[in-house]
Amino acid sequence: MTRDLIRHPYVPPLRAGWNPLVEDDPEVQMVLGIQCLGGEESVPFYSTSEETALLLLEGRGTVEIEGRLIPYQRDSWIEENPLAVHAPRGVPVAVHAETASEFAVIRTPNPEAFDPRVYLPADIGIDHRGKGILDDACYRIVRTVFDRSNAPEAARLVLGEVVNFPGRWSSYPPHHHPQPELYYYRFAPEWGYGHGEVGEAVYKLRQHDVTRITDNRDHSQTAAPGIYMYYLWTIRHLPGHPYTGWEYTKPFETLLG
Repeated sequence: MTRDLIRHPYVPPLRAGWNPLVEDDPEVQMVLGIQCLGGEESVPFYSTSEETALLLLEGRGTVEIEGRLIPYQRDSWIEENPLAVHAPRGVPVAVHAETASEFAVIRTPNPEAFDPRVYLPADIGIDHRGKGILDDACYRIVRTVFDRSNAPEAARLVLGEVVNFPGRWSSYPPHHHPQPELYYYRFAPEWGYGHGEVGEAVYKLRQHDVTRITDNRDHSQTAAPGIYMYYLWTIRHLPGHPYTGWEYTKPFETLLG
């Protein structure tokens, strides 16, 4: 079995071009990596067999899909929503960077067709989850880019982000779900860290780490004091059992009142 903490071999920093993080993992069946583009660089994305999602981490430029050019710009993952592109197999996507840009790229096998979509920052709601409970100890910002509520039923991915405030918890109380999930982490400042739980294991998390969450195991995490922790989260629907939410772990659910 692949390790549940995946540390990127090129840290620091990410290299120019494609930075694979998760590949050839039969348990999660998702590919995850970071595409780093230089200014005035274009990169195409196309698959004949996989559904693809691109999420903007930083930079300025345009994305191209089905003849449309959509501008993008993101300077801060703490304060700004992302732009994301979601495409089925057989639909080409291109990124044309004006400045140095970074995109998270997620792919999963999916033979079904659906309408591609670009999710603009204004399309993405912000959930102030945990606000007003447990003395705000687990208050965080959750941005759900797409799930079953706004993505095509034929899609097999769910995608979102969390901004974990300094010294606080997220994904708390501990929860679980049968569908596999990946977390990709960043920190401000970059040398910061946090801790994450996957089942009974606890990992020290650093810039560009990934955790794999499988087998219905509990998961939650916390950022070190003074450190902002960001993580992209992506889930794969299981055949006949799509992701529609999570279950809190007993007896922690009683903390919510």
